[in-house]
Amino acid sequence: MTLTDAPGAANAKNAERYLRLYRQMTKIRAFEDNANALYLSGKMPGLTHMYSGQEAVAVGICEALETRDKITSTHRGHGHCVAKGAAFKEMFCELLGKAEGYCRGKGGSMHIADQANGNLGANAIVGGSAGIATGAGLTAKRLGTGDVAVCFFGDGALGQGLLYEVMNMAALWSLPVIYACENNLYGEYTKVEEMAAGALTARAAAFGIETHTVDGQDVLAVNRLAESLVARARRGEGPFFVVLETYRYHGHHVGDINREYYRSKAEEAEWKSGRDPITNFGKWLVAEKIATAEELDGIGEAIRAEAEAAVEYALAAPYPGAEEVAMHIYAGSAHA
Repeated sequence: MTLTDAPGAANAKNAERYLRLYRQMTKIRAFEDNANALYLSGKMPGLTHMYSGQEAVAVGICEALETRDKITSTHRGHGHCVAKGAAFKEMFCELLGKAEGYCRGKGGSMHIADQANGNLGANAIVGGSAGIATGAGLTAKRLGTGDVAVCFFGDGALGQGLLYEVMNMAALWSLPVIYACENNLYGEYTKVEEMAAGALTARAAAFGIETHTVDGQDVLAVNRLAESLVARARRGEGPFFVVLETYRYHGHHVGDINREYYRSKAEEAEWKSGRDPITNFGKWLVAEKIATAEELDGIGEAIRAEAEAAVEYALAAPYPGAEEVAMHIYAGSAHA
């Protein structure tokens, strides 16, 4: 992978932005490492789906958004949550079913929502958030807020009819929505070429939607494209469809450990060693003299310590009381 951005002196002016991109990707990786450890140690209820390897997608896009802009997420959604501004403590509390979690422990890994930061929620239904994001785009247009909505989904969602229905609506009404397809090469255990005929972008192009394909391991390329499309969407030029070529390091979920029957260890090693978005961006930062290797190590250590402290906090935090079982269920219910 070749990271692409203005070389030399121009980068010095953007040093803090570049370091923020690095920090945000490192935060996602640290969160996922701890979430995986919580599951493997039997401390976390239910399953979770690791985002490790795809950090440049969430960070590159969310860094182009304002807090008021909306995103919708997926079952593999921790990275989107962190990139849009979620805090470690509240996220780990949610994973562990604790009252201080974003959804008071009732959403868990696959249903975290953080509306204060514009995150309308993760969704365990494949492609299930497409209608929500499109609705947010319609709301923004009708109210004239200038907000943009980003719909994150995986390649597997291309088999869901809802996505095509709402893309048709978005195209007809010129909605400020960016459909971000994270093509990590596998829908659960099936290779994308075995489940999707033709070009992925052709599906959106059929509705007259402008499409793009970008290296999802290159945070600068993702961010540059996202900034352009977000600005254009604000001007009423949307919607857009982007395929982000990326890779998940872990299995479909944390229990998918013996996966050689659908992908090889050699393939995994190739992506981890040669196309890791954090490692490659770190090398670029050092080469451009934006940071030293020691400074990047320090950033990583500080973030890992923050994540570990948040885990300890969440483990000790209280569960919601039994009286909450019927709360937050229907509009108008207690504390709804």
